[in-house]
Amino acid sequence: MKKYIIVGGVAGGATAAARLRRLDEAAEIILFERGEYVSFANCGLPYYIGDTIKDRDRLLVQTPEKLNGRFNIDVRVRSEVTKIDTNSKKVTVQSIDRGVYEETYDSLILAPGAQALRPPIPGIDSPKIVSLRNIPDADELRRFADDGLHRAVVIGGGFIGIEMAENLRQRNLDVTIVEAAPHILAPFDTDMVKTVEKELWEKGIKIILADGVKKFSDNGTTVEVSLSSGKEIQADFVVLAIGVRPDTQFLQNSGIKLGARGHIVVDEHLQTSAAGVYAVGDAVEIVDFVSGGKTAVPLAGPANRQGRIAADNIVGISSQYKGVQGTSILKVFDLTAASTGSNERILQKQQILYKSVRIHPESHAGYYPGSRQMTLKLLFDEDGRILGAQAVGSEGVDKRIDVIATVLRLNGTIYDLTELELAYAPPFSSAKDPVNMAGYAAENVLRGLTEVINYADLPDAIAKGARLLDVGTDLEYENGHLTGAVSFPLDELRTRLIEFDKTVPMVVYCKVGLRGYIAERILKQNGFSVKNLLGGYTSARQQEFTVDELMPEPETANKQGMLETETSAVLDFDEEMDLAGLSCPGPLMKLKLKFDTLEVGKIVKAIASDAGFYSDSKAWCDRTNNLLLKREQDKGQVTVWIQKGGIETAKPQMPANDFHSVKDNKTIVVFSGDLDKAIASFIIANGAATMDKKVTMFFTFWGLNILRKPENVYVEKGFVDKMFGWMMPQGSKNLQLSKMNMFGLGTKMMRQVMQNKNIDSLESLIKSAQDNGIEMIACQMSMDVMGIKKEELIDGVQIGGVGSYLSAAEDANVNLFI
Repeated sequence: MKKYIIVGGVAGGATAAARLRRLDEAAEIILFERGEYVSFANCGLPYYIGDTIKDRDRLLVQTPEKLNGRFNIDVRVRSEVTKIDTNSKKVTVQSIDRGVYEETYDSLILAPGAQALRPPIPGIDSPKIVSLRNIPDADELRRFADDGLHRAVVIGGGFIGIEMAENLRQRNLDVTIVEAAPHILAPFDTDMVKTVEKELWEKGIKIILADGVKKFSDNGTTVEVSLSSGKEIQADFVVLAIGVRPDTQFLQNSGIKLGARGHIVVDEHLQTSAAGVYAVGDAVEIVDFVSGGKTAVPLAGPANRQGRIAADNIVGISSQYKGVQGTSILKVFDLTAASTGSNERILQKQQILYKSVRIHPESHAGYYPGSRQMTLKLLFDEDGRILGAQAVGSEGVDKRIDVIATVLRLNGTIYDLTELELAYAPPFSSAKDPVNMAGYAAENVLRGLTEVINYADLPDAIAKGARLLDVGTDLEYENGHLTGAVSFPLDELRTRLIEFDKTVPMVVYCKVGLRGYIAERILKQNGFSVKNLLGGYTSARQQEFTVDELMPEPETANKQGMLETETSAVLDFDEEMDLAGLSCPGPLMKLKLKFDTLEVGKIVKAIASDAGFYSDSKAWCDRTNNLLLKREQDKGQVTVWIQKGGIETAKPQMPANDFHSVKDNKTIVVFSGDLDKAIASFIIANGAATMDKKVTMFFTFWGLNILRKPENVYVEKGFVDKMFGWMMPQGSKNLQLSKMNMFGLGTKMMRQVMQNKNIDSLESLIKSAQDNGIEMIACQMSMDVMGIKKEELIDGVQIGGVGSYLSAAEDANVNLFI
């Protein structure tokens, strides 16, 4: 009768034990586990702390009693193997129940796992600093949350750190993540992980990047976390999640070979350098499936597979472990982030040449309700072999990464992705699945049909003279475009080729890249030098996010003071508005236009992708005599239900004998011609107009330059008047900042920042003011002094004097001077 000993339980060890019993009913099997719990769902621990998993017992996958009753396995918990003698084939055990003793074996499986890293940082031994590796750790952290502690600092932005941050935030704690690297989640590239950082930031989690911990100071009540940068954070407790190291110290002098970082070296059969000894799980050094190099990946899936393979080889079934590709997935509030294979940093480090594509497909057919946009990135080599993939989105991310991971495992190529026949119906996918689309995009790159450029490389291309073309629609351009881009809608491109110079290289882009590719094909076949911006405007916006931005007010469950009905019931509505893709103040403007013609009592359901619409909609209703019935936020989508004329007492009622109307108009005197002050004046004016206020803007002296047409207009002028015209900025596009203009660089930076944050340009704000009926008056006296003629002003501007201004101001309760 054979005797098999297994050191360690959880994923790899427990799986190996069960597999051995199924293959050898007569063998004696002993499993030693240092802790009290032999097999538990360690991946579920954060969700138990966050109270998503309420029943602690559901985390216990197997107990010693169950393993013994079903598989006849002798499970000995609280028993630590402290020494292995591979020559005499015996282990030394230190047991709380039995003391120190020895056991012999015929075959041995090592599954010791890994320990949380606890570097020698001053103060790290505080009882308020806890790592999460097992059930007792989870019990301690849950107790902290249950005891009403309010502030938690998570050290480390890996998978465990992010999961802990999310679950503690859902327990209404104030959470800060500290990550020493430039970004969180090392398996993801920078251009992908910023979306996850933004999601954490929007949910009220503070993120500090590129900063390490210098020391901890426990004063008995709180822990002060001192960072290398000099920042200090106060916490009620700290979660240490900075990584793990293999728990293999007990193997020193055992004759079992260890790698440079202490991992157990194994062959393709998972056998160690010692006869009859195998190793599996987090403590093993294995082969990277993509590069063929050595690596270590602490994931449950590979550990389970390894446990099965080791058991097979022990009983004589030849079985090989062919490497790990690191397929992983993570929930981050309303987002899902998943990856497989190598990322760009790993490929660059290993000097593997690669190419990439980045697309933004919908989770299912766009015409079927509820589709959500995802971002999918594919890495591949010159032969088309898939090297890695990453995806971030609200829905459909998991199955796309799983499909690509399968093709990668089978040594497939991007051409295989184009050939896949995947399940399709409108609620589930599109006729061309996102996986197919990624394959098509990669195929176009390899066949030379497109030449892509990354957003990070765009400034250099423009500096070298490239012309930037936005080939989206006029409305898309007005809602947001890259600085310096010229609008050339795709459908007009062929008829406007005469406007281009073939000696000037071009970069084209659209919303997500598809129309940019079509434009690129049109232009290239007409003799132009063109590149397509990878991922389009959507990718550019994602990459501009920084956690240094002002922290938004976190979401709260307290709804006191809100107008919307406290109900989860489905509300009827008369009309539905799709406001997705519009940035502030776009959704409010569209809403106003609709309500101007809507019958009193009618209900509109409006759906927007602008996160600010959640709060803006309430403020708009408060001021416009409408009733906000309900608001919802779900996976990046804001839905509101508003009833026309639902609040009849919103405006003050005048006594019957008062024949004067309420003075509720707004007047703005615009004296300055500075860009920042002009933007502020039009934002205020448009905001007031959306609330049904009559707005009059009176432009005088330097403010007149805002209204000048950008093109030259021939009018008869005297010499002095011409001099004035030459010295002053001609139109809104030539205005400069009042501060930090820096010879025009500051102005460009301001417009770039506004563009990146999808804030309307001054030109768009002026157009909105005209559409909203805002009265713009140019001061006749100032025009005479400065030599400006009416023909030089944009259309729709009235000419008036102080009387016009005073008349408007008389009926206003707000009068601003800018």
